[in-house]
Amino acid sequence: MFDDFELDAGKVELRKAGANVGVEPQVFSLLLLLVENRERLVSKDEIIEKIWDGRIVSESALTSRIKFARQALGDDGKTQKYIRTLHGQGFRFVAEARTAGRPKIETALTKLGGAAKSVVDAGAAKPSIAVLPFRLVGIAGPYATIADALPHELISELSRLRWLFVIARASSFRFRSTDPDIEQVGKALNVRYCLSGIVEIAGDRLNIAVELADTRDGGVVWGDRFSCNIADIHEIRGQIISKVIAALEIYIPLNEARAARLASPENLDAWAAYHLGLQHMFRFNAKDNAEATAMFECAIAKEPDFARAHAGLSFTHFQNVFLRYSGELQADRTAARRYAERGIELDRLDPFVNFTMGRAHWLESDLDGSLSWLDRAISLSPNYAQGVYAKSWADTISGRGAAGEENANLAMELSPLDPFFYAMLGTRALSHLVRGDDRAAARWADEAARAPGAHVLIAMIAMVTSNLNGERDKAAIWAANVRERNPNVTKEYFFQSFPFKDEKSRARISKAISELGF
Repeated sequence: MFDDFELDAGKVELRKAGANVGVEPQVFSLLLLLVENRERLVSKDEIIEKIWDGRIVSESALTSRIKFARQALGDDGKTQKYIRTLHGQGFRFVAEARTAGRPKIETALTKLGGAAKSVVDAGAAKPSIAVLPFRLVGIAGPYATIADALPHELISELSRLRWLFVIARASSFRFRSTDPDIEQVGKALNVRYCLSGIVEIAGDRLNIAVELADTRDGGVVWGDRFSCNIADIHEIRGQIISKVIAALEIYIPLNEARAARLASPENLDAWAAYHLGLQHMFRFNAKDNAEATAMFECAIAKEPDFARAHAGLSFTHFQNVFLRYSGELQADRTAARRYAERGIELDRLDPFVNFTMGRAHWLESDLDGSLSWLDRAISLSPNYAQGVYAKSWADTISGRGAAGEENANLAMELSPLDPFFYAMLGTRALSHLVRGDDRAAARWADEAARAPGAHVLIAMIAMVTSNLNGERDKAAIWAANVRERNPNVTKEYFFQSFPFKDEKSRARISKAISELGF
């Protein structure tokens, strides 16, 4: 606040005597930059870096923005009451100003006490994140921009995740510090998560450390390191960004579910209920699937237009059919399609919603229809590992083994700790089976069936591939494992879940299953 002006960063408004003064966004950002740094000179280079994101702009462009800023304040280049020009150096805001504390916004949810409040702090809406500029260590030379370029690209890619609210670069990049106070960043930007990093340049080596923190308690949720020859940075930066995005897809939901467990059920908000549902859903057993269904229904009751909760219900009904938890398969098949369609109605741009629509088509053996939705999910979020895996499965069952293997490998590279990792391994095994490489198929299927979370159908893949590879004893062991876990499994059950279009592969699998007494 200065004289009778108010510069409101939260509402992005310049007001004079309470009345809004219309200014362009760049002019507002310029005013805010000068006022926030009024104790010092702000150079032309700094203004260009922060207002134009470092792009090359003409001197006249900068001059015109300064002119418009002065006009908005009733100032001019001669009087310079508010903005003073230091020729050849930059500009400085010279009027006396004070900062008014931002009002505390209180809602019904923030009135909750104890553990429940910790779940819904920083807003009861979807998870939010700020990506800070990375800290640069070492002599960077021509590579100095990496510390800003990588987080800038991460912001752009994260913004494509419909379930995550991402703070814009113009706000998050104001927090330049060698040791940022994560909790302070969380309060200032009202975000739950903060991604920070260090770029270290030592000779010809580039080391990048990335850390995801929960701003509510400052705790580290996830971290990783990447290293390469500095000359290769432009070739591998896409890989680094993909791995970071894929990790956040896993660790933020896991952390949301952990926090939600602290709250009593009657105090769960829609997002907390949704993330608890995800945690149960990925355990792939009938009891947890039922609990996941209840959590998603709770989320929808609290927020009827919550697209991802509808998609979650589609997933649990899919699981009822795929793993035969229910005696009402047709009803579950219909529900899986209905909830996916409702999710699409609410948010056509959410990758998870499109993913569940693609899986709903699986249940109807419509693999071509499935692929179109899975392609859409991946186009909306190229780093969406579960979407890539699902496309791998559809390609493989359709007889395109090479494409199936390629996408299975990519999915595992994107998300090495994914709840579906066993399924990715199983799909990789089937892709080798389709191509006639029984040895590789048996090896990957055995690894898949031993992986955490693998369900009975994965054990059946191990049973089939072992038999086709001539490993009769191992095939018999896996067959016994299948019968122990589900005595009602049949050959028809397998092909209902895996509707192979390639007749040759289908015949080979059918013979292998029959030889083992199913």
